[in-house]
Amino acid sequence: MGSEDLVCARCSGLVIEGRCPTCRASREYLRRNSATISPQMIITIIAIIMVLAALAVRQAT
Repeated sequence: MGSEDLVCARCSGLVIEGRCPTCRASREYLRRNSATISPQMIITIIAIIMVLAALAVRQAT
């Protein structure tokens, strides 16, 4: 379930639509506090994993 599926308890609308002040405040809070992973971060993590795997193979031989 993503944040776009959240329903407001005050107006019964989708929070993503921002129908009431509570929806809009919740939507902004979710936008500011959402943890997103950038493509650069994913590439860096993959590169680190590959280096660690290569070191592990080198140590095993």
